[in-house]
Amino acid sequence: MITSKQAEKIQKLIKPYCITDGKNFRLKDIDPDDTGDFGKNEKDRLKVALEEGIAQLRELQEKLYADNKWGVLLIFQAMDAAGKDGAIKHVFSGVNPQGCQVNSFKAPSSEELDHDFMWRCLKNLPERGRFGIFNRSYYEEVLVVRVHPEYLSAQRLPMTENNIWKKRFQDIAQFEKYLQHNGILVRKFFLHVSKKEQKKRFLERLDNPDKNWKYSQADVKERQHWDEYMAAYEDMIRNTASENAPWFVVPADNKWYTRAVVGAAVIDALLSLDLKFPKVDAGRLVELKAAREALMNE
Repeated sequence: MITSKQAEKIQKLIKPYCITDGKNFRLKDIDPDDTGDFGKNEKDRLKVALEEGIAQLRELQEKLYADNKWGVLLIFQAMDAAGKDGAIKHVFSGVNPQGCQVNSFKAPSSEELDHDFMWRCLKNLPERGRFGIFNRSYYEEVLVVRVHPEYLSAQRLPMTENNIWKKRFQDIAQFEKYLQHNGILVRKFFLHVSKKEQKKRFLERLDNPDKNWKYSQADVKERQHWDEYMAAYEDMIRNTASENAPWFVVPADNKWYTRAVVGAAVIDALLSLDLKFPKVDAGRLVELKAAREALMNE
């Protein structure tokens, strides 16, 4: 059971990074190397807090499933090597895998290109009582496709207007309202890694034989568009952050801090739903009592 004091600590941890109104948002206002009130030498203390959070998340997941009124969609976006896979792996390491659906969205297939830009994500939305985790998402359509507008030709749109990005932002915002109205809670995470830290992690992949498999030549290619991506991310957050589907711009240069913030944000989201185990009515209590007596008399 999470106490009010613990809930306050969670709120304090995540508040600087929660964007519910992006009108005046500036990406440069959030330092990728930030660790909040935790010093760089307090890594172990925060790891302990993360372990406690994982245990709390497990309890809340059970309530989410039993309550069966809400599904939870968690969207992760980031530059390469920002730590999306690690954050998902660590934060959800203690939950029941039967209640968690993870989908990774890479370059669209020919079938996916024959549909609207959100189709492949829509068909993977979580059921009530479950987590749905998107490792990349329909937001790629206002990020990668915006940085590489030549990809639009593959979508064979009937017309490509000058304000296509504005229209897509509007479509996404309306869609996320629709999800909220239909029992799907949405929380979105941009893992904000610095260009310097990304370079360090790329070099680790190249220098460590056990990490060579992680390296892709495409990573360096995309790095050359760093400024364009930062502008696209900033515009995306400005236009799609809302009260019902906020963005969390999470500092990602220190993985241990990233994971703690993500875990806290997920717990806070579940607490906002006021989840409860279903109450058993009088008739059902009579059935349970009779079943118990039958077992005892065997």
